[in-house]
Amino acid sequence: PTITGFLHLGGLRTALYNYIFAKKHQGTFILRVEDTDQSRVVPGAAEGIEDMLDWAGIPPDESPGRGGPAGPYVQSRRLELYGRAGAALLASGAAYRCFCSPQRLQLLRRDALRSQQTPRYDNRCRHLAPAEVAQKLAQGLDCVIRFRLEKGVQPFQDLVYGWNKHEVAEVEGDPVILKGDGFPTYHLANVVDDHYMGITHVLRGTEWLASTSKHLLLYKAFGWEPPQFGHLPLLLNKDGAKLSKRQGDIFLERFARDGFLPEALLDIVTNCGSGFTEKQMGRTLEELISQFEVGRITTHSALLDLEALPEFNRIHLTRHIENQGLRQKLVRELQGLVELVYGDQQVDPDVLENEYVERVLLLRKGHISLLKNLVSSDYSYLWVRPSVSRQQLQTISAEVDKIGKLVLGLMTRPAAALTVEELNKDLRSLQKQTRETKYSSMMQLLRLALSGQQHGPSVAEMMVTLGAEEVCGRIHRALSS
Repeated sequence: PTITGFLHLGGLRTALYNYIFAKKHQGTFILRVEDTDQSRVVPGAAEGIEDMLDWAGIPPDESPGRGGPAGPYVQSRRLELYGRAGAALLASGAAYRCFCSPQRLQLLRRDALRSQQTPRYDNRCRHLAPAEVAQKLAQGLDCVIRFRLEKGVQPFQDLVYGWNKHEVAEVEGDPVILKGDGFPTYHLANVVDDHYMGITHVLRGTEWLASTSKHLLLYKAFGWEPPQFGHLPLLLNKDGAKLSKRQGDIFLERFARDGFLPEALLDIVTNCGSGFTEKQMGRTLEELISQFEVGRITTHSALLDLEALPEFNRIHLTRHIENQGLRQKLVRELQGLVELVYGDQQVDPDVLENEYVERVLLLRKGHISLLKNLVSSDYSYLWVRPSVSRQQLQTISAEVDKIGKLVLGLMTRPAAALTVEELNKDLRSLQKQTRETKYSSMMQLLRLALSGQQHGPSVAEMMVTLGAEEVCGRIHRALSS
């Protein structure tokens, strides 16, 4: 990736397909930072991208942070290599020095646009005699190095798009490969690095498909064997529009901050695309690797429906809760969230006990999409005791004392017998012992006494979550207030 900003969903998808492909074939997944355009480099972006790949669970095997045998993995630290490559192309005649000023190039561009043509360099300096080049260099004129595009390119077989070729010499001028400041353009740096790093396969965005013939001409000029290329179709919004980086809602940091699991993001960006045996929600990374076949990637754009992300996250969060090791991590995270959200409301230390928090997770499994749902106002009763008066309860039923006594008697049973199913049966039996209170009214009264709310999980589930001692305490307080 270029390091012009944070890692977004499109970049994650490209990295993920490369990671999956590498792991499928026991290969090495390499992260190489493109920073040849120094004017667009954002400080800290390279570290941020690597951090996000680590967070997503698809860490590179070799990278700027990890190092490796083919480093350095930042292009600005490989300038000597590109300089030698440029000199080799000059020596063979495959490249030439261009002395055209920025003003002249701007005029060419303006004239082309005025004539409703695609701007292109007119290859003027391609025809300079060696003596003219020497004279201009002696005068100290600024220059860049351009690559001679040749007609009659060879077709290549793309891993996704099949046989392809683009007669680049017919539609564009000779491209700059080395700028005046010694920095390469993407075209040269990418070819040189792929060769010296021993890259065998490249999966990249479809926007580079038209440039591949140009890159293959460079490989041919060097006498090098090119890697195999596969171009991934665009990742678009579900309405077919481009994902907007300007909105800031497609960057991984935002999803991490909002509490989405990385597995949910990996699942949704592959589910909307292709390359797998079938579409299904809830795939793990291991399942993605085992099911992936590069030949199954279609050329259709992938339409991403971010409105479905909470459902993807619910599935993966349920899996985390069911896994004892992952559940303990969630317990710690939820304890931190409770302290953050309710810390100023005198949370009882008992509600931060591991056993209690774990019980909350297990009972709400499958009902929540994000862990932070459990610290929303709907679930405040789990962490802060409600303030409910006897008078409030009496507006629902005059049999407040009778109902309270029945429920307190019920809660004296052994804790092992406290299950949602058993309590639901028992509560129905208790209601029959009242004179005039309907079952729905009894549930409304108990819900208010236990949570201070009119809506939420079933009363039986509330009672199991809170535990017998807490239920009795809340009923006693409500009746005596």
